[in-house]
Amino acid sequence: MKVTVDQDRCCGSGQCVLTAPAVFDQSEDDGLVRLLDPTPGPADHAAVRLATALCPGGAITLPDQPDQPAPTTA
Repeated sequence: MKVTVDQDRCCGSGQCVLTAPAVFDQSEDDGLVRLLDPTPGPADHAAVRLATALCPGGAITLPDQPDQPAPTTA
């Protein structure tokens, strides 16, 4: 699994950090997502998929997961 984040789309809600803290963090300066592990292991895959689905800004993408829903614009 490969994970990418788009900080321009991030709204700083922190859902990713709460859902997959081994993979995501938030910057203390602006609250935006920081990707800790761009290729998480199988133990984190379910949490990363959930974090992707919960992200209100659609800032998280899984480029190697074709069945991922397209991000919505707010």
